[in-house]
Parts: sequence; C-alpha cells; structure tokens
Amino acid sequence: MKLYKKSVSFFLLMILALFLAACNNSEQSSGDGGTEEPQDTTEDTSGDSGGEGTEESDEQVTIVYARGVDTTGANEKLVAAFEEQHPNINVEYREMPSDTGQQHDQYVTEFSGGSAEIDVFDADVIWPAEFAQANYALELDRFIEQDGIDMEQYFPGTVAAGNFNGKQWAMPKFSDAGMLYYRSDIVEEPPATWDELIEQAGQYQGEEGTSSGYLMQAAQYEGLVCNAVEFIQSYGGQVINENNEVVVNSPETIKAIEKMQEIVGSDFVPDNILNFQEVETETAFIEGNAVFARNWPYMQASANDEERSSVVDNVEVTTLPEGDAGSASTLGGWMAMINRHSEHPQEAWEFVKFMTGEEGQKITAIEGGSPPTIPALYDDPEVQEAGALFDNPDFVEVLENAVPRPVTPIYPEISDIMQIELSKALTGDQTAEEAASNMETKITEAMNE
Repeated sequence: MKLYKKSVSFFLLMILALFLAACNNSEQSSGDGGTEEPQDTTEDTSGDSGGEGTEESDEQVTIVYARGVDTTGANEKLVAAFEEQHPNINVEYREMPSDTGQQHDQYVTEFSGGSAEIDVFDADVIWPAEFAQANYALELDRFIEQDGIDMEQYFPGTVAAGNFNGKQWAMPKFSDAGMLYYRSDIVEEPPATWDELIEQAGQYQGEEGTSSGYLMQAAQYEGLVCNAVEFIQSYGGQVINENNEVVVNSPETIKAIEKMQEIVGSDFVPDNILNFQEVETETAFIEGNAVFARNWPYMQASANDEERSSVVDNVEVTTLPEGDAGSASTLGGWMAMINRHSEHPQEAWEFVKFMTGEEGQKITAIEGGSPPTIPALYDDPEVQEAGALFDNPDFVEVLENAVPRPVTPIYPEISDIMQIELSKALTGDQTAEEAASNMETKITEAMNE
C-alpha cells in the first residue's frame, strides 16, 4: 500500500512538472520580444551564414565596401542613395589602390587569412573564378533565387564572367569591351569582316596624313590576350569551354591566329606594332596617324579632346569585324562580390543587389560615366544624355557581343602562357598550328597541377 501511494505521488508530481514546463514555453512563444524568435543555430562551415529572408531588422549594421579610387564622385552618391533606402545599414567605404594588381594582392592577403573586415568589394572581371576556387567569395545563387533576380536582364558575357562551376559568384556592375574606331572623314562604311578590314586598311592608308591603316595591341602583355580572344571567338574557337575543358587547339583557333599573323605582318601596321599597348594605340590614333584602331571605350573621350586630339569630330566607333562566327569583343569591366567571411552576408547582399540593379547602375552611369551591364538602361533618356556612347546602338551591340576571357581560377598563369605562345606566332618563331598546340598542352598541364 505504501509503495502504491508513493508511486501515485511520484506520478502526480511528474504531471505537474510537465504542465508547468508547457505553460512556461507557451508564455515565451507569445511574449513581446527576447528569445522567442526562431534562430538558425546550425553551424555553418561554408561561410554561407546569415539571414535567408529579405526582411531587414531595425538593428544598425555597418558593412565595409572596398573598391579602387573613385575620382567621379559617383560612389559617394551611390552609397548615399542606398543608405536612404536602408536606414539600418551603414556603408563604410574603404579606398583601395588604383592599380588593379595591387588591389588584387591586398584582397588575397586579407581573405586568405580569413579576415572579415571587408564585406563587399569590386572585382575585375577576371577575378571571380580565382576567388571562388580559393574560397574567398560567397556564392550568390541562394540570394539571387530568394529575391527573384532575373539574370537574363544583364548582358550575357557579364554574367558568364561571374559564373564558375555552374554557380554565380559575382554580380555585373559596369562593363567595358573592345571596339573598332575609324576615321569618319576617310571611311564611309566601316568593314564588316576581318578580310574587309585588311582590304580597307591597305586601301585608305596614307589618306588625310595617316601613316597606318590599322592599330591594335600586339605587345606581349594582357592586351595581346584580349585581342586574341576576340579573333578566336569571332572564328568560332574557344580557349576553355563551359565544362572547364581546354579546347584551344582547334581549326577555328588556328585560323584566328593566322588572321592575326596576316595583319601584324602587313604593310599597313606600324613597324613596331609588336610594342603597341593601349597607350601607343591611343597616342597614334588621336594624333591622326591611323585609319582604324582597336581599343577600349575610354578612347572616345580622348579622340574628341580638343586639347589633345587632331581628329576631333572625325571619329566613329563600331563593332569589331566578324570572322566566320560573327563579331566578338573581349569583356572588361568590374563586378561586385561578397567576402565569404562577412559577418553580415544578408546586408552585404542588399548592397550588392542595389549597386548592380537598375537604380544603382543608373547612378554609376550618369555620375561616373561607367557603361551599364543592363541593356534596358541604354533606352533611358537620362543615361543617354550622360555619354555619347550610351546613345550609340553600335556600342550597345559591342557590349552584347562581349565575351569573357578564360574563366579559370588560375587565369594569370593561363594568360602568361597565351602571351608567350601568341607572341612567338606573331614574330614568326612558330606557326599558328604550333602556337595552338603548345597553348593546349601547357594550359592543360597548368590546370592539372
């Protein structure tokens, strides 16, 4: 009997304890704050921690945004516009060196050590794959999906530059691409193909005081790779395909290199064309020494600078000539990325989304003169008024045709290989076939190391 009473008493005490615990939990779940909100306590080993939703809290958060020197004032207005819309997010601007190589090295030093000091940073279009492979960058696909971002609103090449192994690591911010400049006082109809360019460059050389028919960047440096990618893509070739396979040794690439050899070896280019970089190209062209020139959009301004140029009002731009597969321009420009170690990934994404969206890119275009990566903005009257190129259909077509350089985490090494082998082909030290074969062998070895 005593055992029975004790058992009943114990049982009643257990029921009472459970009842009190339930009441306590119910009170917490209906309270006015504190710890009742569900939180993600799962340990994140990939650096993808942070809010999954789009709602922002009232808590003040400061994120650090790093980019190179801005002399236009556009960055200040961009940040101010963002902060006005997101009063709980403060953006602290950290100025990086103007030299992109120095920027790159500083980022690598910080990110390789796991630093969380920088949240958002601008990246050259050739960096995303490297930073993704090194685990420096935060994958953006989940943010893009949660906010329904349509990546088709951007120029395809700018999206491809930020995509590696099927994932998006960077958002397009502003663009740049190779263009064909020509003397409108000499040429009535610009060449549509590389063969037509060769014909017209020889035909018009010498007119209006010109000494050269065509200028390009043929020195052994990064600019040579940019020119080569344009030739290779226009003839249907590739260096590395979307499956990360080395495919540079192809009939298409060989034909492209042969066309480069034909131009560099012609009488209508300067004798020292193998020393030409962007500066030499710009100087010779604006001094009136050439009929045609391949360069970046920035040369439009210097060509129409009355204090520097001898060809003011006599210069037009168009797409680069077509090969067998159409026209191609090497993509330049910058992208926005998030540090994998950021302690505020959701707030960092909000800033990236704003910068690279229509409103942010419009500010950057109008205030900074940077070409948008969203085609629709070129129909905006305010953007069109901000720069002559923005109202030029040919310029928009150039950006539509822009293709990224090989997307690979070891791009600097790939570039060095291409520079060496292409230079040997242009100096006549090896054939186009040998150049393509050597590039494939060496690039494959580099990627397998």
